[in-house]
Amino acid sequence: MKLGRVISTTIMGLMLSTSLSLAGPEVVSGPGANPECFAPWSADTTYMQWPAKDGPYKIAVVNGFVGNGWRIQMIKTAKAFAEDPSMKDKIAEFKVVSTGTDAPAQLGAIEDFINQGYDAIVTIAVAPDGFDRVIRLADKNNVVLVPFDNVLDTDAVMQVNEDQLLMGRTWAEFTLKELAAKGVTSGDILEVRGLAGNSVDRDRSIGINEVLEADAGDWNVTQVVGNWDDGTAQKVVADAIAVHGEFDAIIAQGGTVGVVQAMIDAGHPFVPVAGESENGFRKLLAKHAGDGLTGISIGQSPGLVAVSMKAAVSALEGNVMPQLISVPLPVTEYSQLEDGVNFWSDLPDNFFTVNEFPPCGVNISGPSIMAQTEADVN
Repeated sequence: MKLGRVISTTIMGLMLSTSLSLAGPEVVSGPGANPECFAPWSADTTYMQWPAKDGPYKIAVVNGFVGNGWRIQMIKTAKAFAEDPSMKDKIAEFKVVSTGTDAPAQLGAIEDFINQGYDAIVTIAVAPDGFDRVIRLADKNNVVLVPFDNVLDTDAVMQVNEDQLLMGRTWAEFTLKELAAKGVTSGDILEVRGLAGNSVDRDRSIGINEVLEADAGDWNVTQVVGNWDDGTAQKVVADAIAVHGEFDAIIAQGGTVGVVQAMIDAGHPFVPVAGESENGFRKLLAKHAGDGLTGISIGQSPGLVAVSMKAAVSALEGNVMPQLISVPLPVTEYSQLEDGVNFWSDLPDNFFTVNEFPPCGVNISGPSIMAQTEADVN
C-alpha cells in the first residue's frame, strides 16, 4: 500500500512537472505572422508560439521611470492606441501603471497583474536582468510578457526594440562625417547619456564609443548624464561647457532640446549635434541651419508601445512570433527637415515626431496622443 502511494505520488509529480514545463510559449519554426510588421531581428532569431486564447483580452502596461517627455508620450500613446478602432474590440480591460526606477516595485506590479488574470503585460524594464521570477510566473499562467525599449538580457520572452547599438554607431558616424567636412580630425566630444542602469543607455553608449575608438582621430570623450530629459540635459551640458570649455561636437541620447539651448545660452559656437527625435530639436535644426548648426535626429519612438501591444495580441491569438522584433530606425538629417512632414512648428518641443509604423497599421495622430494624460489607469 505504501509502495502504491509512492508510485502514485511520483507519477502525479511527473505529470505536474510536465504540465508546468509545457506552460508558456513553445519554440517553433518560422516564418512568423505579419513579417512586414513583426520583423525578426536577424536570420538567427528564434520563433515562439503561445496557446491561442479567445479575446477580448486584459492588457496592462507596466512602465518604470516617468520623469521625461518620452515616457509621458509613451503612456499617452498606449492609451490612444487602446482606443484605436483596430484594437478597441480586442481589449476587455486596459491598465497602465508607472512604478519608478525601483526594480522590486516593477516586478511586484507585473506579478500582481499576472495574479489578477491579465493576459498580456507590456513593460519597459528598469534593468536588463533580474526578471527570471516573473518570467517563470508568466509562463506558468500563459501570460504574454513583452518588454520593449529597455529590454531584458534574455531570449525567454518576446521583445520589441530598435537597434540601440546601431543608433549609437549612426550618431557617431554622422558626427565624424560632419567634423571631417570641416577639417576636424581630432578633438573633444561631449556624450550626453541617458538613464543609468538601462540597457538602452548602455547599448547606445557602446555603439557611440566603438565608432569613435575605431576612428583614426584622437577623440577625447567627456560623459555627462542627462536622463533623456531636456531640463537635466540642459543643466549638465551647461556645466560641462563651463568646466571644459568648447566641444567640437555633442552626441546626446535624449534631451536634445536642452542640449542645443545650453549651447545657445553659453554662447558656444554651433557644432554638429547628434540627438533624438524631439520636435523641438528638429525645430532648432531647421531654424539655425544657416548659422552652422548641423545635426542628425534618430527616433526611438514612443510608438514602440503600440507595436508591442499589437504583438502581444497577435501572440495571444496563437500566431507564430519572432522572439526579438526589430523596428527600423527612423533617421532624419538636418538637410531633410520639412515642416509639417517630419517636424511640426505648431506642436510642443517635447513631442516626439515618429509615431507612425505603416507596415503595422499603426498611425497615431499627434492630437489623439496629446489628448491623453500620463496618469495611471487602475
